[in-house]
Amino acid sequence: MAQEVVKPDEQVVLGEEIENIRVITLNRPRQLNVISSKVVSLLAKYLEKWEKDDKAELVIIKGVGRAFSAGGDLKMFYDGREPRDSCLEVVYRMYWLCYHIHTYKKTQVALVHGISMGGGASLMVPMKFSVVTEKTVFATPEATIGFHTDCGFSYMLSHLPGHLGEFIALTGARLNGKELVTVGLATHYVPSEKMPELEKRLMCLNSGDRNAVKSAIEEFSLDVKVDEESVLNKQSTINECFSKDSVEEIIKSFVIPSFFFLMSQFPWEKFINSISIFSKPHVYMN
Repeated sequence: MAQEVVKPDEQVVLGEEIENIRVITLNRPRQLNVISSKVVSLLAKYLEKWEKDDKAELVIIKGVGRAFSAGGDLKMFYDGREPRDSCLEVVYRMYWLCYHIHTYKKTQVALVHGISMGGGASLMVPMKFSVVTEKTVFATPEATIGFHTDCGFSYMLSHLPGHLGEFIALTGARLNGKELVTVGLATHYVPSEKMPELEKRLMCLNSGDRNAVKSAIEEFSLDVKVDEESVLNKQSTINECFSKDSVEEIIKSFVIPSFFFLMSQFPWEKFINSISIFSKPHVYMN
């Protein structure tokens, strides 16, 4: 397996069984709950076990600290690049886990209070219920390291309105909680100070009945309206630029005046340098 900085006795994932409720807690707060091979293994272990457990009805997943999960442990992949099969094994396991989450038979609720990016967001978006707050920050920043969106996001982003998916995938643009609910990447928006009460309410519910779970969440959720400066209010400009057939054409379209509203939000020089690799014929990742 790829090497990773995890102490042998470190409980990187906590699993709790409380009557009919099962709780998964990502427990690497200092590392922003990044996903290592050990995390993948433990998540798979718990989810498989509980899917077969007739008593388990509702699975809740959350993270400790200021992040839900910041995604894959890049240091682990870097350290494990030789032999290459070591990294591939971790990737295959993670992709299988993503598929399992998408097809999971039990009701799942993700309580997402902070950073949720890349592979970490794959533990949020596919859930039957994904609850976000004003502190939630979502992104798929893989392009900035010369990679592509994975963990199911090539599918999920392709279902967003217009060409918003292409925009998010290529730029690593961030969405907040209100924006996530608006575009359908999360189901409910709950103020962060209400999240402990919501979790307690779900625990007391002691049921995986989807209508009951939905009603319980809606006791705390708010209707959302995106802020005036939200990128979602620039959909027509995004469509104009990111509807092109190639990365070269997308970059050329940035000269249109209406696109400069984005210049203050993203490190465009870094972005252009990173996505330019997709237009080069002979670039390989070692």
